[in-house]
Amino acid sequence: MKGNKTQKTQESIALFLSSIEDERKRQDSYSVLELMRKVTKTEPHLWGTSIIGFGEYHYTYASGREGDWFLTGFSPRKQALTLYLMCDLKYDRLNFDGLGKYKIGKGCLYIKRLSDIDLTVLEKLIVDSIQIIKKKYS
Repeated sequence: MKGNKTQKTQESIALFLSSIEDERKRQDSYSVLELMRKVTKTEPHLWGTSIIGFGEYHYTYASGREGDWFLTGFSPRKQALTLYLMCDLKYDRLNFDGLGKYKIGKGCLYIKRLSDIDLTVLEKLIVDSIQIIKKKYS
């Protein structure tokens, strides 16, 4: 079975983040980097060319597809800061109350700027999503 296109690399996260032209997005990225480092107690890796991931787990879907992925991560995309919470799990077990302005997609939380959200609520969301992943895949 074919593996994930996006793989963990040894590329420099500092170099990647320093290349972000938008000052606010760069500063928000450093803030999320430190928050995720604090929550996971792990050092990040660049996955592919633009995702910063923390921790790692092996998954197997009902379809038989399997691979390795990070527990939590983010990418400073052009439209929004994209946080990766859970790949294949439903959000019904996460509480977004009080987070602020955001959008969600399949496995992703989109935030325009960190000043739009409550960082305490975000930290709890990250912690909760990691616990759900660990419970499901351990």
